Amino acid sequence: MTRSISGRSLNPVGLGCMNVSWAYGAPPPPEEAAKLLHRALDLGCDHLDTARIYGGGQNEALIGETLKGRRSEFFLASKCGITVDGPKRGVDCSPESIDAAIEKSLELLQTDHIDLYYMHRFDPKVPIADSIGALARAIEAGKIGAYGVSEWSSAHIREAHEVHPVGAVQTEYSLWTRNVELGVLAVCEELNIPLVAFSPVGRGALGGVLRDPATLEDTDLRTKMPRFNAQNWPANLALVDRLAELAQANGLTAAQLALRWVLEQSDVIHVIPGTTKIEHLEENMAAAALPLNAEVLAQAGQIINHKTVAGHRYHDAIIPTIDTEDFA
Repeated sequence: MTRSISGRSLNPVGLGCMNVSWAYGAPPPPEEAAKLLHRALDLGCDHLDTARIYGGGQNEALIGETLKGRRSEFFLASKCGITVDGPKRGVDCSPESIDAAIEKSLELLQTDHIDLYYMHRFDPKVPIADSIGALARAIEAGKIGAYGVSEWSSAHIREAHEVHPVGAVQTEYSLWTRNVELGVLAVCEELNIPLVAFSPVGRGALGGVLRDPATLEDTDLRTKMPRFNAQNWPANLALVDRLAELAQANGLTAAQLALRWVLEQSDVIHVIPGTTKIEHLEENMAAAALPLNAEVLAQAGQIINHKTVAGHRYHDAIIPTIDTEDFA
């Protein structure tokens, strides 16, 4: 099975590289992260996704240094727009910021061309046409192959596409996060825009390995997310256990069933699960080819969905930065 982004046929299961450098506790040593990246390419994973915010450029630098000799083997996506200055966090998609970010990404990634460059979040302070104009000029200059948007609403995706065709839309999509079903997925299908689903295994929760979020390190972003708190986690863990039972009865792991559920929702969808463990990488990469019938997928969707899950996907400080439609 292959699906295309920007005219390139890709394995629909890519690799989200964030947590080999940042976000979910202490990252692995650089040599272990390098082994994971090389193993991904060896397994046929040809879509790697990174961003400037991941470790403040450390993730881009890791990919650049590790894979500079294998650059032709993978489709490379990165992102700009989220700015962090100490405890302050904001969004800047001004043309000047985008121009500077592209140059820095090219330097860190040790390449002269990034296949897909996203605006990581919607910036209401900047006219969409101005931001897209900067990205279109970068495409014309050969610095990027296409641009994308991440966590944008269906209306803003449509507006951007009218200025210059959108190469891909990235947003969270999983059994327990269904926001794209409120408009984004329909627009992507209508305009034939690939939808790249991040956190398709529910930030690791749907894999069934995490049993107690209290064991997570303080630096782990999930410690601030409502679905992992002491109030909501017991109910969510019970759902995950039911999913794992269904998966096991059908010869899959819970993570594989979660991935397949997302992939089967539309032919425009790609998934980019992240991991720091090679065994989980191998498990994820096998998911697309495993036999699975529609009834099992439907059962999975009935067990875990936006009505059965407890808690919002983000805490209150982050919710206003997300443009994607939300459930009431």
